[in-house]
Amino acid sequence: MNLVNLQDVSLAYGPLVLLDSVSLGIDEGERIGIVSRNGGGKSTLVSVIAGRLPPDSGRVVHSRGLRVGFLHQQDSFPDTTVGRFVLGERAEHEWAGDARVRDVLRGLLSGWDLNTHMARLSGGERRRAGLARMLIDTHDLIVLDEPTNHLDIEGIAWLAEHVNGRREAVAVVTHDRWFLDAVTHRTWEVVDGRVERYEGGYAAYVLAKAERQRLAQAAEERRQNLVRKELAWLRRGPPARTSKPKFRIDAANALIADEPPVRDTVELVRFASSRLGKTVIDVKDVTLRAGDTTLLEHLTWQLGPGDRIGLVGVNGSGKTTLLRLLAKERGPDAGHVRHGKTVNLGHLSQNLTELDPEARPLQAVTEIRQHVTIGRKEHSASQMLERFGFRGERQWTPIGDLSGGERRRLQLLRLLMTEPNVLLLDEPTNDLDIETLTELEDLLDGWPGSLVVVSHDRYFLERICDRVFALLGDRTLRHLPGGVDEYLRRRAETADGGEVPQDRSRTDADEARQDAPRLSAAERRAAQKEMQRIERRIDRISARETELHALMAEAADDYTRLAELDAELKTLTAEKAELEDAWLAEAEKTGD
Repeated sequence: MNLVNLQDVSLAYGPLVLLDSVSLGIDEGERIGIVSRNGGGKSTLVSVIAGRLPPDSGRVVHSRGLRVGFLHQQDSFPDTTVGRFVLGERAEHEWAGDARVRDVLRGLLSGWDLNTHMARLSGGERRRAGLARMLIDTHDLIVLDEPTNHLDIEGIAWLAEHVNGRREAVAVVTHDRWFLDAVTHRTWEVVDGRVERYEGGYAAYVLAKAERQRLAQAAEERRQNLVRKELAWLRRGPPARTSKPKFRIDAANALIADEPPVRDTVELVRFASSRLGKTVIDVKDVTLRAGDTTLLEHLTWQLGPGDRIGLVGVNGSGKTTLLRLLAKERGPDAGHVRHGKTVNLGHLSQNLTELDPEARPLQAVTEIRQHVTIGRKEHSASQMLERFGFRGERQWTPIGDLSGGERRRLQLLRLLMTEPNVLLLDEPTNDLDIETLTELEDLLDGWPGSLVVVSHDRYFLERICDRVFALLGDRTLRHLPGGVDEYLRRRAETADGGEVPQDRSRTDADEARQDAPRLSAAERRAAQKEMQRIERRIDRISARETELHALMAEAADDYTRLAELDAELKTLTAEKAELEDAWLAEAEKTGD
């Protein structure tokens, strides 16, 4: 069933055209991820889809009685209590007996006092309350604009699991690439007023985009493209990212056959050692407190040259405080911290540095340095600004007219221009779009120094960091060889049950789940056998396609023969597409 149709929709703000004659639709149960640069039109598109923003021209058609749940970045909040805002007029026995309501409250508001007034909440807490309110209700279409903002890694993992357990169609705008891969089946890229559509989540989108560019560019040109580099990491990355059909894995392998690893770790460590020496930061027998709470006790830990550390933990566990300790912005309550003599620290905090609103981005960067060397390459200030999304006249736009995301990019760029050899990054991905994130990752790939990153962006952590450490609430810092997956597993094992606010009773109904029916062993074997049969047929078709391309090259002057070969090729291509759909259908049955 079709839920929403956009027909030749256009929308512009002054000379800036965000949507240009866009036609598309959303069907029942679809899961769509929407990506673009900041300011590219993502939020505008979902506002038009949800019926919140009328287009300048064209039509937006909703199915009769369509129920849309919309989480907007600029939602307003009424003057009431959390309980009244989230639960409405539901009686306690009504919401306490509803499995969905309990799941949402545990996932987003665990430990909250529902009698707290909304005005007393922080901006992030109000966003969580708004998300909880929307998820509690039933909709036909859920539209989420940056839903992972203000959620920690556990919260994002819970949200992905919760969304996957719902039947509604979903359209989501987010820069969190792990979340896109976890919940979406299609990707829309808003670019230059158009909406380019791709099958699959973020990883499939990267592959498809790379394939399109491969067909449009010469081999040497495409090797310069960041998409190929990221694809190489996706293929070599965590095993969970490779759970794709065999024919897609083979295509990815062929595309990146000659692509080197994203980082030469040995070379970077050697270079970092020459810049930093043996001692970078040594933490010895340190105790760290925040008010009456002891965050760390008798901690001894060392950051070495070339180390790339990801730091995870629940909100309030002390990640930001630990970064401030490493950055010399506060001292330990006991013990001592030693920094190497050659250490040049760069600390990106969550607070935006105040800049002259009348200054221009190029001026703000060149006052730090006109050129910067990253790895073995030198870049001018203008080139760096372009890599961070400030193209052409945007380098001369007054800083006061920039968006929050653009100012965040400028702050990060100014930090990199100081050429630090130790980087401490506190939530560096906040307000950055995916294209800027890939540019940042590419820069950091060749950056020879030590790095500590605090981030809820799981993709960024796995992409940039070599090791993960966690603050688990036991007053120590633990190395997790299994990375974020191990962190989530440990948190689940030590969870205290995540009680519903103001509802201490637990019954058998609390554990109820609405899981889909499981396949029997015989049904699973049959599905897997069918998948293998399809894969064999796809392999034969791929081999014949290669033969046909060679034959068509030989018959370039024989138009009759060329037409015959082309007809066979089109038939095989159509059959291959049907087989891929059939393979995916069988894979969905088995959960592979």
